Amino acid sequence: MLKNQKEFISLKNIWRSFSAGETTVNILKGIDLTIQRGEMVAIIGASGSGKSTLMNILGCLDRPSHGSYCISGRETVMLDSNQLSELRRNHFGFIFQRYHLLGELTALGNVEIPAIYASQSSAERKKRARILLERLGMSERVDYRPNQLSGGQQQRVSIARALMNDAQVILADEPTGALDKTSGEDVLRILEELHTEGHTIIIVTHDIAIAKRAERIIEISDGEILSDHTTRLVEGMSISTNINIEDVLPRKQINFWHSLMDRFCEAFRMAILSMNAYRMRTFLTMLGVIIGIAAVVSMVALGNGTQKQILENISQLGVNTLTIFAGKSMADVRAAKVTTLVDADAKALAAQPYAAAVTPMVATSSTVRYGPIELNASILGVSDQFFTAQGAKLIEGHLFDAASVINHNLDLVIEKDAVQALFPNGANPIGQIVLIGKVATHIVGIIEMQKYGSNSDTLYLYLPYTTLQTRFLGNTTVRSITLLVADNVDSRLAETAVRRFLIMRHGTEDFFIRNSEEFREQVMQSTRVLTLLVASIALISLVVGGIGVMNIMLVTVSERINEIGVRMAVGARQEDILQQFLIEAILVCLIGGILGILLGLSVGIFFDLVDATFKLAYSLSSIITAFIFSTITGVAFGYLPARNASKLDPVRALSRN
Repeated sequence: MLKNQKEFISLKNIWRSFSAGETTVNILKGIDLTIQRGEMVAIIGASGSGKSTLMNILGCLDRPSHGSYCISGRETVMLDSNQLSELRRNHFGFIFQRYHLLGELTALGNVEIPAIYASQSSAERKKRARILLERLGMSERVDYRPNQLSGGQQQRVSIARALMNDAQVILADEPTGALDKTSGEDVLRILEELHTEGHTIIIVTHDIAIAKRAERIIEISDGEILSDHTTRLVEGMSISTNINIEDVLPRKQINFWHSLMDRFCEAFRMAILSMNAYRMRTFLTMLGVIIGIAAVVSMVALGNGTQKQILENISQLGVNTLTIFAGKSMADVRAAKVTTLVDADAKALAAQPYAAAVTPMVATSSTVRYGPIELNASILGVSDQFFTAQGAKLIEGHLFDAASVINHNLDLVIEKDAVQALFPNGANPIGQIVLIGKVATHIVGIIEMQKYGSNSDTLYLYLPYTTLQTRFLGNTTVRSITLLVADNVDSRLAETAVRRFLIMRHGTEDFFIRNSEEFREQVMQSTRVLTLLVASIALISLVVGGIGVMNIMLVTVSERINEIGVRMAVGARQEDILQQFLIEAILVCLIGGILGILLGLSVGIFFDLVDATFKLAYSLSSIITAFIFSTITGVAFGYLPARNASKLDPVRALSRN
């Protein structure tokens, strides 16, 4: 044993117990042990003797159930998980029997891992890792993955990883157990060289021949130390805490923010590698999110497209109109006796700044004859501005003008639906004489109008209202007045202004006004409710997709427990593990979100290809919202699996294969 050295590792009355049903099994029983800095110690014992449990406690992979464990006077029992990670990161290097290399990384990448968590800069750690691998005879294998290396080569990579942060203590658990004789001899020779350079080497083995190569052998059986003796004493050996490589390349740490970014980039890279390694599983995980996002985007677009189509249809009716009726309401039985609403009111309203077009309207029903054909039709008397106010579309001929209204002309405008009824033989209606009752009129134009609230079988014919008043009704009263509100005027304000204006003219409110904006708002409200309904259904599918992400991520964590244990053993903090798995969940949802948006957009292309009656109207806000929601899905449903991963006990994680 080395003389005149301060105690480095000190264990006093260490117990480690595990529950087995209702009983408690004691693996370690009151262990007292002191190891000096720079010693090479072998812990030997049969399988089940507790030697591996002791090594796990020495390496801070496990906690004692009772007792005191100090490193350089620092009590470890009271340290939290991150402080224990710091000890493993900066003071211990682990060499495992089964290597525990990460299959997605190259030899160089595996060696780099401890330095990432120790905040070394990227350039420095790559150079240092390369030098370590070259020193261990792996210069031509730095870019090989573990499955491309022999057992002895994998163990050399494991040793290089243990040395990456200049560990003071190298813990080797059966380091030659999975190697052939030649490779095992190489590993032991390397450990002896490291010991000569000043590292404290602790080897756990069941092989007495290996144990005899150490300076000190501690034999353990049934959780207790049976013997502790020195096999040889190296006289005059100079103990140094720095290995030779430090003279070649000193370690340089980066600042906190660079360290944070570096660890994030590593977590991001590992997430990409993991997703690529399990592409089918990743796609199936994304599928629920893809369908959910596609449903949200396409359903909102469907609702918007429907709404837009309805508004276009309404706009053809002159959506921003006010219709003034005589009486108090549609149910007013005295409305027919109110004669104060006259065409002079319409002319006065037309002069107001908020009016874009004004037309009085009178109506009657009559028999219409053309040759042998006789039909019943509704005859509407309107002004020349009626067609503008109602958004009528001229198909053929022309519309009557203001002169026709003033001169009481018998110019007749018919709707497209009336053409087939009056002229089934295909004759050109323009210029034809049609009898309305006993009055001969001539057709000047054909229009197309979309109507609501009317019977589609009713035929509508239009004459100047003055003609209808004088030739058919014999009075100057009007049934209603329609006012098209100017584009820059709010219809509510225009309605208030019209009401005040007519009250001043009539001296009383003997009329009522119907605002087409109310109908428009009702339609808008209905379509909004419909859009909200289908979007809610789509959101439910997205939530179901999120639950799928969570379930798959939970499975992923269980499959990668060994990787988590390795990362914790080399110094990863809980937040590092949490970050890695959370990034993976978010990436799955983000990529799924992008694919879902593309799928949702392709639905619109499909509608265009099949010539649907309306088109899907996509909005940037809904797409952005869906994208953000996919990210939130990743965070919300990925957090639990990621948290579970970060809370794993390192020693139990390492024991899972």
